[in-house]
Amino acid sequence: MTPSTALRVLLVEDSSLLAARLSELIRRLPDVDLIDTVQTESDALSRISASLPDVLILDLHLRSGSGFGVLRSLARDKSGQRPKVIILTNFGLPEYRREAETFGVEAFLDKSRDYFRLPALLRDFANERPATDPS
Repeated sequence: MTPSTALRVLLVEDSSLLAARLSELIRRLPDVDLIDTVQTESDALSRISASLPDVLILDLHLRSGSGFGVLRSLARDKSGQRPKVIILTNFGLPEYRREAETFGVEAFLDKSRDYFRLPALLRDFANERPATDPS
């Protein structure tokens, strides 16, 4: 895929260290383009609106606001432009998982146990995209 047809990913993570590690991991994946990393709910919503990412990797606890606030805003948006959402959190509690699932998230990953699943999920999402016509 060319960069214009690559899977476009927005990372919402308030830990600078983890954001750097995730950014490096994502940039190494073929057919995947990290468009930005943000740390707050309001920055996430602004960036989603401006860039229309294909996938949102979303932490639940943010520097300001929360991942659930982002999910609630996405649920109110009736434009049909909702990105696929991967929750990546240190708080893998069953009640958080259930609440996230009510918003239709595609995956709920615990940072300490499921981090290794992220590349395969992103590759699968990239492979699901329709091929573009080269003409």
